[in-house]
Amino acid sequence: MLDAVVVGAGPNGLTAAVELARRGFSVAVFEARDTVGGGARTEELTLPGFRHDPCAAAHPLGVNSPAFRALPLERYGLEWLHPELPMAHPFTDGSAAVLSRSVAETAASFGPRDAGAYRRLVEPFLPKWDTLVRDFMSLPSTALPRDPVTLARFGLTGLPPSTWLTSRFRDERAKTLFAGLVGHVMAPLNGFATGAIGLVFALAAHARGWPVARGGSQSISDALAAYLKDLGGEIHTDYEVKRLDDLPPARAYVFDTSPTALAKIAGFGDYYANYRYGPGVFKVDYALDGPVPWTAKEARTAGTVQIGADSTEINTALRAASRENRAPDRPFMITVQPSVVDPTRAPAGKHVFWAYGHVPSGWTGDLTDALERQLERFAPGFRDRVLARATAGPPELAARNANYVGGDIGSGAVSGLQILLRPKLSLSPYGTPHPAVFICSSSTPPGPGVHGMSGHNAAKAVWRRLRQA
Repeated sequence: MLDAVVVGAGPNGLTAAVELARRGFSVAVFEARDTVGGGARTEELTLPGFRHDPCAAAHPLGVNSPAFRALPLERYGLEWLHPELPMAHPFTDGSAAVLSRSVAETAASFGPRDAGAYRRLVEPFLPKWDTLVRDFMSLPSTALPRDPVTLARFGLTGLPPSTWLTSRFRDERAKTLFAGLVGHVMAPLNGFATGAIGLVFALAAHARGWPVARGGSQSISDALAAYLKDLGGEIHTDYEVKRLDDLPPARAYVFDTSPTALAKIAGFGDYYANYRYGPGVFKVDYALDGPVPWTAKEARTAGTVQIGADSTEINTALRAASRENRAPDRPFMITVQPSVVDPTRAPAGKHVFWAYGHVPSGWTGDLTDALERQLERFAPGFRDRVLARATAGPPELAARNANYVGGDIGSGAVSGLQILLRPKLSLSPYGTPHPAVFICSSSTPPGPGVHGMSGHNAAKAVWRRLRQA
């Protein structure tokens, strides 16, 4: 009998498996698709030689993850590549605000009226970042805070809505960039704890940047899988699990799946019926015959570029998708251009480019024209650079990754108390009605992102049970 079976070979499932195998437990992973990766994969979606990330592409939380940093992933081929600028936010006048590794450079891009306010916001937390991020991404039930005073101060700053936090800024440049940071998790700007979301992304950039993985996000998953195999773990692909009886006998079962899927497989009925999924996204992967022709020079060297003219336009787009059940006319966009720092992603002189906008859950329309009209505002002539495009709306994204219910790449709405308490109100969110069944997906704390911390935290709950059994 195995000690643990993990269902789903995304970053969280693989991390949970690694953490258990490192402690001497026998582990096997079962994945429905033909490759490992989940939200961290790389494929030729457009043309031969153009390697795209179907899901996550830039990894501020990955490079800062306490779980990943504790593992020898570099030994298994993971290499973080840092663009000259982690992120840029261009404006229609050709200028840009930036999120740089340097606090001073970032503050200066906001203008003299807001530079001081930004420094006062982030500088108190940076010296204690490693402890803060560990505390923030763990739970008291899995690890007691190492610095409860700093964590409490962070909570007082970040738990109010981001609009409260950005009220300290006087000009639109800082407000807009920060609004875009909150938009990465598809949360309306006036939601509970949205200030913390924006602040975490900013601090992550200053601490260790927003890198891409050399060769694509698949490198993260492949490194985890290779390490697991060296530890004696097994991985089985092309193995769809429809019920618990499909799995071999084990002392514990750990699911890197949506709560909805877990309830169906394990026969939990309506146990997760109140779990809410968020809006979807419409994503386009591009093969380009040259770099994106950004008007703002800062955007040309940034790994990630946010697109939204101002904070009002961003909030309007987020509200349209999440609360008004319509696709926005001018979508807020997250874009990533990995080949500005990784030439292995495209043939010589060519580029890959990744962009998405928010749409209602399950939306079946085509947002391509709206996205490209937005891009042309900040990069005139963009369409002339397009060699090929691969589009994916909510149905296609859900088909690629069953955890993306309705096209929700966050695997659950990041709003209200569900920002912190997911998938249920519980001090043991990784447990389920069955004492031997656990959940470790992005639907559990600390939530979305390629960081493995949900798997890391869940593994702690699992090995405590295995030691007691």
